[in-house]
Amino acid sequence: MIQSMTGYGKSIVAFNGKKIHAEVKSLNSKAFDLTTRIASIYREKEMDVRQILQQKLERGKVDFVLWVEKDETSAACLFNLPLVKAYKQQIELMQQELGLPAPDDWYATLLRLPDVFAHTDMEELSDEEWLQARCAVEEAADELVAFRQQEGKALAAKFQEKIDNIAALLASIEPYEKERTEKIRQRIVDALEQNLGVDYDKNRLEQEMIYYIEKLDISEEKQRLANHLRYFVETMHEGHGQGKKLGFIAQEMGREINTTGSKSNLAEMQNLVVKMKDELEQIKEQVLNVM
Repeated sequence: MIQSMTGYGKSIVAFNGKKIHAEVKSLNSKAFDLTTRIASIYREKEMDVRQILQQKLERGKVDFVLWVEKDETSAACLFNLPLVKAYKQQIELMQQELGLPAPDDWYATLLRLPDVFAHTDMEELSDEEWLQARCAVEEAADELVAFRQQEGKALAAKFQEKIDNIAALLASIEPYEKERTEKIRQRIVDALEQNLGVDYDKNRLEQEMIYYIEKLDISEEKQRLANHLRYFVETMHEGHGQGKKLGFIAQEMGREINTTGSKSNLAEMQNLVVKMKDELEQIKEQVLNVM
């Protein structure tokens, strides 16, 4: 069954007084386009993370975040006093130059500025911690794949509905084909007899009518469109990774519908063609999100 390229997954793993968070989300894209934000302690493993995600997700615009939440005992830090002092001097200088009032709460103002805390611990990544972090990455990716599969089922149901609608509209054209032929013949005869008032060879007229009506025949277009509809459904059930193929089939369906419309010179038939085009456009919009 097809999969959607849209999805979200997350995982949280506990290790030595900290929580390792992995979050990943994806949108549709023609290729695998990965953006990562990884905590500094795991930065050396970025290539491993990329390989895991590419193997599991295959395609899509992917945004991945790996970060650490520490408890109070492991998050000990000191103020970066020289930097805080420099910030305060700059703010006071800005007050003088621009005539601005002093902050109401210096503590709140200074503590919000970047890098005012200096962590005392310079951590090194252990094999045990990386094993847990790797598990978090894989679990988040697996959760995203499960999300994609669920979305894929919804897409498949929507595609089936639209395919059935087009097939029903295609079948509705048939009753108008005989009526169209008779109307074309009658219009030409009326033009010859009433408007032009000329005598004509009825046998020759029948021959010309057959040639003219063959030009407007849509039997082949109907057959090819029916084949494309069937092939689209079969391709949906071949498994994931069929998004581009489904897009190509939808393009071929559009060609047959357009040709049918150009040959249809009966208002009722043209109305049905317009409805088929509307159903097909909805398929084309959604097929862009298929793996």
